[in-house]
Amino acid sequence: MKKIMLGKTGLEVSELCFGALPMGPLQKKLSVEDGAAVIARALQGGVNFIDTAQLYQTYEPIKRALEQTAARPVIASKSTASTYEDMRRAVDEAREAMGLAVVDIFHLHAARADETVFEQRRGAWECLRDCKAEGLIRAVGVSTHSVPVVKKAAAMEDVDVVFPIINMKGTGILQGTLAEMEPAIHACQEQGKGVYLMKVLGGGCLVEDYHQAVSYARRVARGRAPLAMGMVSQDEVDYNLAYFQAEEPEKVSLPPLQVERKWFQVVEVLCQQCGTCVDFCPNGAISRENADQTPVINHDLCLRCGYCVGECPQFAIRMV
Repeated sequence: MKKIMLGKTGLEVSELCFGALPMGPLQKKLSVEDGAAVIARALQGGVNFIDTAQLYQTYEPIKRALEQTAARPVIASKSTASTYEDMRRAVDEAREAMGLAVVDIFHLHAARADETVFEQRRGAWECLRDCKAEGLIRAVGVSTHSVPVVKKAAAMEDVDVVFPIINMKGTGILQGTLAEMEPAIHACQEQGKGVYLMKVLGGGCLVEDYHQAVSYARRVARGRAPLAMGMVSQDEVDYNLAYFQAEEPEKVSLPPLQVERKWFQVVEVLCQQCGTCVDFCPNGAISRENADQTPVINHDLCLRCGYCVGECPQFAIRMV
């Protein structure tokens, strides 16, 4: 599988990055054993890059997969922490839970934030820089859906890696358009930032257009940015491996792709109308007309990330 040097970080990673979000409790809810088996399959097939987050709750299956394969892939994590102390706890949690002395990449998890995120979360950003200086993190960055954040990160000397959303439909892009996100990503590359791309299949919305969607993302990547792909079964791993290992993927005969549709709904009998999900949704897909109304999810806007599932205090949002 093609390897890519991630900007100036010194980290060489596979073009296919294993996205750990979908296997966790926010979406598929795989057992630790099943999740570890899926990750191990990817590692054995040539993937050496895993993306996870404190929010995803997938550290344990990653640790198990590392133990099973004796592999040491490049691992990126992230946290929504805003203070120095909370971010320090997040870094320590990641290191301990995955059995790592050093986390290779750690991001501000800032899907919905605008370009003021580095000021708004100044304490957390200072913590990441200190952890890098102490040798606990190799590279620091930002995970974002926002065009202005990507543009700002390109100009910031202390940002090593940028993890932006991009897909051929522009689904999930905030504070800008698809036409604006592409040059923002290229600006990061030109400034020597490591870049890898999220939600190239639109959170699963574009699975039926897999070839077209992945080909588009690869054109944006220009051979210099891995693609993070969520995988929840060994069949999905095999499909992605076959594609990314092929010299001419559009011509290769791939195994049948089983498309599993997923969407989220609010269970009315459990909902307490607190509105937390409305405020937290990274793409503004959840809304309500008044404070005593049960929120409604707009499936055309929903990224199928499941962040609302973990944020709901009543566990009233379920994947179906």
